[in-house]
Amino acid sequence: MARDVELIHLKGNDPKWNMPYTPAIKVRSGALVFLSGVTAAPVYHSHPHVPAEFSDIPEDAATQTELTMENLKTVLAASGGTLTDIVQLTRFIVDEDRNQDAINQVMGRYLGDHRAASTSVEVVRLATGPKFVLELEAVAVVDD
Repeated sequence: MARDVELIHLKGNDPKWNMPYTPAIKVRSGALVFLSGVTAAPVYHSHPHVPAEFSDIPEDAATQTELTMENLKTVLAASGGTLTDIVQLTRFIVDEDRNQDAINQVMGRYLGDHRAASTSVEVVRLATGPKFVLELEAVAVVDD
């Protein structure tokens, strides 16, 4: 069975707002995939964390976002989906004032016109380590 997903927009929707999200998405069919949070760290890494495993990861937000998006793509592909199958996206950002512009630019390149329902949350630190600035958690709908 194929998936049936409807983007829900309100009366005041206008492309001039360039909203980075869709207010709501209705899922009528398909398989839900719940993705654990991913960062720029390799999907599989030591627990408890070993900081030396992350020494090659740059601290700049743009590069970390690229690595994070690639990790998200990899997990989605393993579940039969792509970035455009994401219906819910939560962004956990360290120092949003400093990092969000770079994060938004890179995510925009990866997502194109696709707009999931989303929330951004500013956090003091991510569990992976103090050098990380972004973690993404998502829900996707893929074909059954």
